Amino acid sequence: MKRVFLIVLDSLGIGPLPDWQAFDREPGNTLLHIAEALGGLSLPTLAKLGLGNILPLPGIPPAASPRAAFGRAMTKSHGKDTTTGHWEMMGIVMSEPFPTYPGGFPEFLIKRLEAAFQRPIIGNKAASGVRIIEELGEEQMRTGAAIVYTSADSVLQIAAHEDVIPLETLYDLCAKAREIMVSPHHVGRVIARPFTGTPGRFVRTAYRRDFSLLPPADNDLTHLREAGIATVGVGKIGDIFGGQGFDLSYADKGNVRCLERLESLLREGGPGFYFVNLVDFDMLFGHRNDPVGYGGALAAFDTRLEGLLPLVGDGDLLLITADHGNDPTNASTDHNREYVPVLAFRKMSKGKNLGTRASLADIGATVCEALTGTGRGPGKSFYHAW
Repeated sequence: MKRVFLIVLDSLGIGPLPDWQAFDREPGNTLLHIAEALGGLSLPTLAKLGLGNILPLPGIPPAASPRAAFGRAMTKSHGKDTTTGHWEMMGIVMSEPFPTYPGGFPEFLIKRLEAAFQRPIIGNKAASGVRIIEELGEEQMRTGAAIVYTSADSVLQIAAHEDVIPLETLYDLCAKAREIMVSPHHVGRVIARPFTGTPGRFVRTAYRRDFSLLPPADNDLTHLREAGIATVGVGKIGDIFGGQGFDLSYADKGNVRCLERLESLLREGGPGFYFVNLVDFDMLFGHRNDPVGYGGALAAFDTRLEGLLPLVGDGDLLLITADHGNDPTNASTDHNREYVPVLAFRKMSKGKNLGTRASLADIGATVCEALTGTGRGPGKSFYHAW
């Protein structure tokens, strides 16, 4: 029985890529700067796998005999967002960037959205999601308008109080926006951002939902399915790929529930590919400039990982990586263009330095070789490198 489990620690970058200045105002080094801000990190399980062998980190020394193959990977696509990172992992390398709107969306698009929504739009600027509901939440509740905003990434986000625009109605607005935002305005994601509470005490809820562009049909997920390999998504993975390429998708919310699902799949899941996203690192801590919370979430994951490793079977491969950076110590609340860690664990294998991988697509190629015997796409498999 062969199974591959891919865990994405959403936004856990490990240092600026050579071209970071084309994307960021200041270089990001998410993991290192968190460790420095906390006076050192204690992540004993990840340390044993070889995390400290990738990058010298306060509190995480290199392991003398790492239990996993270790390295770092570059993003080859032109971008630094969730869709770009996850798509590239599955062999979709984007030669052109998704459109971004640092000055807000063109007026003609806003008018089209208002006509489709049959309600006014407020906001229309690049902003932090937490801050914009603090600024406009009371007006949204009073008027019934939709808060539309963006960020440095290729996203159109729609925020609304759940008591004013119920969840299903908000999701319907997002579906309409997805239909409108087509080339050349094909943003990577339209995101529902529901919130609750009262003025001065608004809170974003866990019922966010992403409406992504459909990925190109030729990718590693479709290759696996054509080969008869079961594919399972956990967390927001299904949304990132527009619901395409998966036999089964569990839309679990938050790290705790996703890790509970992962444990269940490790115990009971049959042969196949299991793709897991842990969004809390990015959503709750990176975007909120909270290195302390981020460090605590890493420690909680590390503790849970200690109990998961014994469930990895003899024929299994466990991969741990990230999709981009989001340095919580930077002035910006946006993503960073960073290298990401790569840890590859097999029960009976010893550690090896995988070096710097030229593309996140190497991960998908490795998944394909592990499950079908053949790597594919633009990536270079490291399945037999150790």
